[in-house]
Amino acid sequence: MQRIVDNALAVTKESVKTITYESLNNIARCINGVSALLLTVLPGKANILEGLHGWELRPTFRGPRLPRWMHNGVSSFNEVIHELSVDSDTSSLEYSSEEDSDGALPASPSSHSSRFSWASASANPESHWTEWITFILWWLIFPLRILLWVPQFFMRLFFKRSSRIPMSPRRTSRPRISKTNSSKDHDVPNRATDRRRGVIEDLHLAIEICIEAIFDFFHKATHLLLSPSEAFAIMLSWFSSPSHNPKENQDHVSDDETVQTATLGDTDPSLKERPTRLYNSMNTDTRTCQDVITELGYPYEAIRVVTSDGYVLLLERIPRRDARKAVYLQHGILDSSMGWVSNGIVGSPAFAAYDQGYDVFLGNFRGLVSRDHVNKNIPSKEYWRYSINEHGTEDIPAMIEKIHEIKTSELKLCQPNIDEEVNQEEPYKLCAVCHSLGGAAILMYVITRKIKEKPHRLSRLILLSPAGFHEDSNLGFTLVEYIFLFVSPVLVHIVPAFYIPTRFFRMLLNKLARDFHNYPALGGLVQTLMSYVVGGDSSNWVGVLGLPHYNMNDMPAVSFRVAQHLAQIKHTGKFRMYDYGSRSANMEIYGSPEPLDLGESYKFIDVPVDLVAGRKDKVIRPSMVRKHYNVMKDAEVDVSFNEFEYAHLDFTFSHREELLRFVMSRLLHVEPTPVQQRQSSQKGMKLKKKKKEV
Repeated sequence: MQRIVDNALAVTKESVKTITYESLNNIARCINGVSALLLTVLPGKANILEGLHGWELRPTFRGPRLPRWMHNGVSSFNEVIHELSVDSDTSSLEYSSEEDSDGALPASPSSHSSRFSWASASANPESHWTEWITFILWWLIFPLRILLWVPQFFMRLFFKRSSRIPMSPRRTSRPRISKTNSSKDHDVPNRATDRRRGVIEDLHLAIEICIEAIFDFFHKATHLLLSPSEAFAIMLSWFSSPSHNPKENQDHVSDDETVQTATLGDTDPSLKERPTRLYNSMNTDTRTCQDVITELGYPYEAIRVVTSDGYVLLLERIPRRDARKAVYLQHGILDSSMGWVSNGIVGSPAFAAYDQGYDVFLGNFRGLVSRDHVNKNIPSKEYWRYSINEHGTEDIPAMIEKIHEIKTSELKLCQPNIDEEVNQEEPYKLCAVCHSLGGAAILMYVITRKIKEKPHRLSRLILLSPAGFHEDSNLGFTLVEYIFLFVSPVLVHIVPAFYIPTRFFRMLLNKLARDFHNYPALGGLVQTLMSYVVGGDSSNWVGVLGLPHYNMNDMPAVSFRVAQHLAQIKHTGKFRMYDYGSRSANMEIYGSPEPLDLGESYKFIDVPVDLVAGRKDKVIRPSMVRKHYNVMKDAEVDVSFNEFEYAHLDFTFSHREELLRFVMSRLLHVEPTPVQQRQSSQKGMKLKKKKKEV
């Protein structure tokens, strides 16, 4: 009878799993089909999707065409799936064999971090669920147990039994701390399906977990009903287990039950990595710039920089300590240093510069959701009270001064006999490569440093689609401009910054980006709609959302004042500093009733500038980059202008060999330091002497 019931439950379970799995797939296919119909009627989709490879109308689970280092992310359900799928109780083997042979269901991903999940205390997941069910039933019958215990107590008094009753050797099935099984059960092999999962795939796994738990409950219940003797023995063990002598109870546990434990020393890496693994277990991919750099075999160094107003910045480095040429890479709005390494070894500017002998520094602006500040209790409104002014006059000066401090001290150690200054120049050459908002901030930095008569320590600027002039833009940006200018006095007190506020919704965004690739018609529809918002720019907006720096633990944000500053620049048609809203406030900050016009101050730029525009860029159009060029030309700045067939995000998030060659060629135009010139001339003299001797 038991075997018939087990077979019936197994068949029913597989039928329910198949029905629910196929129903969810059909819903997803329906959404993808409706998206395909909507996509066919949208104008301009061909230009928007032409640069994105692999977009089709049919659903596929092959995954996006992303860099190699992104294909081993961590899923939300990894921890639970490992505990439920790898281990199995011997009592459930009869009815679960058909489930193991079902190839249609997605396989459980493999992850080393699952060994430290919340369920790691229980090596057997099936017993984990049954123990909780048993625990609930135990409390439901607790009043009955009390009623049965009273006559038992009087019987003990009648027979003058001692209060210390010998414990039964039978092992109780009452809920206790789970025993750890052998490590062999946790040895999960790496599977080819260990990849990032989207919302649809996680729903598949969640439904499978629920079905397994429900049918496991019914299996245990029928097993107890069909085996009365075993059920009676279990209930008898509940009622006969004394609780009035805890000391003897503890002695019994130590004598009859061996609880396997593990001791983690202070130097055990698993103890230090546990918090990170717990965070990763709830997200798709939380790798940082450090993880990318070290995974690819490059050296890495993290430098903590504190600005004069207390903001803590992360300056990352691919160190080449003896190099006399360095490059500083600065990201744009809603971005981080991840953009400079997101294309792997071949297509990333950071790795290309390092391979050419440069000491590479990756800057990060203030404005992460984590809000790192020297004042740990800083209010949110106070933290987000900054504009582009603070990027150019606080963040960049602090990072470049830190670079100067590091390079001078390291070069002294490497070559102590070389003078630190020759002809009032630095012993190294530092170039800056900046994108979008980073380009506007670096221009502000150079101009304000020259006005203050302080050294900016830069030798060349390479600006990729720099911000600063924005009057030539689409209707969407114009509407946003007037909305900001109209409601900013009220909205600034309500919305201090623009970001996704909760960890759950940040995780959901990252997972949806994966689903947009698995269902390309839906992804193409989202890509097209996002492109419409920014005026038809054909950048891979959906692909960028799936990058690790948009994860649930942290993400770049935009303060309200930065957005308001951009609206002011667009409204006035001038590249100028932040307008504080009143003549008195501007007079206090700038010494004049109007903010400093940076375009009129281009005459202070004393280093070569290379401007690069994208013909497909609809965020910062080529005409606006050319305006920078014309104003600099009028100010007699050594400037060049080049255009490429790129959209706005292609400068950082796409593999563009033509752009890399251009940037590297511009860096080579930097003249070597006097010390390097003297060393090269000495080498030349030695070669000439050797030739004469020969």
